[in-house]
Amino acid sequence: MAIKRSAPAQTGLFSPGLQGVLFFCCGLFLLSGSDGVVKYLSDYFSPLMIAVFRFGVQTAMVVVIAFVKGIRLSNLWRELTPVQIFRASFLVLASLQFIVAFKYLPLTDVIAIFFIQPMILTGLSAVVLKEDVGPRRWAAVLFGFIGVLVIVRPGSGIFGIYALLPVGAATAFALYLMMTRKLSGQASVLGAQLAIGLTGTIVMVPALLVMMVLGLGEPPVLKARPDSWLVPSFFLVFLAAFALAGQGLLIMAFERASASLLAPLSYVEIISATLIGFFFFNEIPDTAVWLGVGILAASGIYLAHRERIAARANKISPP
Repeated sequence: MAIKRSAPAQTGLFSPGLQGVLFFCCGLFLLSGSDGVVKYLSDYFSPLMIAVFRFGVQTAMVVVIAFVKGIRLSNLWRELTPVQIFRASFLVLASLQFIVAFKYLPLTDVIAIFFIQPMILTGLSAVVLKEDVGPRRWAAVLFGFIGVLVIVRPGSGIFGIYALLPVGAATAFALYLMMTRKLSGQASVLGAQLAIGLTGTIVMVPALLVMMVLGLGEPPVLKARPDSWLVPSFFLVFLAAFALAGQGLLIMAFERASASLLAPLSYVEIISATLIGFFFFNEIPDTAVWLGVGILAASGIYLAHRERIAARANKISPP
């Protein structure tokens, strides 16, 4: 999300840049935790049920936060323009594909494949936003695509229809980021979060009801695990809280540090996802996954490096 950064003064022992790095890493860890919660809940609830609660609780939390901060809901409601809802729909689509993917694929594999997103965003920026993307960046995009192919290994028996879900999620999220860049400054953070929550709720609730009435897909509460729903229900309610806390930390990070500094650190999420997958789901990535992650990380870091060079060039160029 494109965020206007302020220049906070240094306080205590940590500079604003270091504070941004710490907030960013903590935010990524929380988001990995929310992904782990989704994977855990997929044994108890259908993907649509998880999505309904995720967006419904987010909407309720935005309303509560607005009340505590003294923000009138009518002001937030005026920010719900058609273009903001259209932008939010891409994040809703990405989230739903993520939720389904976590049910059928290892946590680390989903996160690793998703990191094709910077390459997709670079391509979309060139084609749609008409940004100048040189041959070096295109080479990095191609290199990153090779990394994804190494992870999913088409033709090896590992590749399947569910491996396309993280790719679809990355594409939808790249479209969301592209629109966020285009619409920067047109909505507040709470207004954007309300648009996401309401859009997800409005889309997912009717879809869930239709699936229930027609008896299609899995039941909202899976019968395969009827032993105890108390603990999973607790996590279902607080899933949105983990996601909002993680996103909040990322916003605070971008207020203190530049995107070019933070972007290469995005791959910390693969490390945290791997740890969560190992300790809670007994998932151990194989050599091909690590090789693909290394290729993706190298291409992503190079793209961030080129972004920094471009930003410096724009900064020193005459008006």
